[in-house]
Amino acid sequence: MIKYTVKVCGMMCSMCESHVNESIRNSFEVKKVSSSHKKERTEIIAEHELDEQRLQEVISELGYEVGIITKEEYHKKGLFGRF
Repeated sequence: MIKYTVKVCGMMCSMCESHVNESIRNSFEVKKVSSSHKKERTEIIAEHELDEQRLQEVISELGYEVGIITKEEYHKKGLFGRF
């Protein structure tokens, strides 16, 4: 799995976070997505690589400014994630 961290500027509240999360879920096949307006970022967990250009477009279309997108290999934590 892959974890994406996206710098998102302009989110002001939890409703903004919900809009970003919903838009990403509707545009990509993801396992998990969570946004934080306080940390100015969105974290996405997906089984396969995402089109980063499209990801930027999806968030920008909502009126938010997209900064750096980073990705790293993600390993599920917990007792059953190690097998």
